[in-house]
Amino acid sequence: TMEDNKISNSALEIFKQSVDDYHKYDDIAQPIQNPYPSDSLSHLLYKKNWIDTVQWHYEDIIRDPNINPEKGMDIKRKIDKSNQDRTEMVEYIDSYFLNKFSQIVPKETASINSESPAWALDRLSILVLKIYHMDEEYKREDAGEEHKNSCKQKLDILLEQKKDLAEAIDTLLNDISTGAKKMKLYKQMKMYNDESLNPILYKKNEGEAR
Repeated sequence: TMEDNKISNSALEIFKQSVDDYHKYDDIAQPIQNPYPSDSLSHLLYKKNWIDTVQWHYEDIIRDPNINPEKGMDIKRKIDKSNQDRTEMVEYIDSYFLNKFSQIVPKETASINSESPAWALDRLSILVLKIYHMDEEYKREDAGEEHKNSCKQKLDILLEQKKDLAEAIDTLLNDISTGAKKMKLYKQMKMYNDESLNPILYKKNEGEAR
């Protein structure tokens, strides 16, 4: 299980599985088929990466300079919703760790990491996506040697980054489990979809109320 293994190894396998599953059809409208039990960390990690993968492709579509404005607006709203979902997934994953380590009493010298375990896993999920697409570019049949060499260099750096980040995540979780580090969960203060915090939305509502 994930508990017996380094969490980063399991997370990397799950992220890769989600990216591969998405690219079987490569369609932003395809429904997620999460293969893991709904009460498991694996389920959360698979769903987290699926959201990231779909959003990656939204971002590709919206960068088309000839996109129809209505379609562009629709995709922009989907990206906003996706960002909200992504943040919620990170908070669910951090809640899982908070619960897992709830009996651990941090040492008096324990410090807080600059980023929580789930936000570090969020970066690992994005790295898996970058690696998939950089590898795809590197192997493109119609690309010139210069393009391939450039992509290969970038791919090597991404792979090194993946290794370092995975190690850092395992170290952080180990430090939390021994009380050397402590963790806190701050709910993300996303402002753009909240009608009371986004001036465009609350001014619109004030106008409608008059």
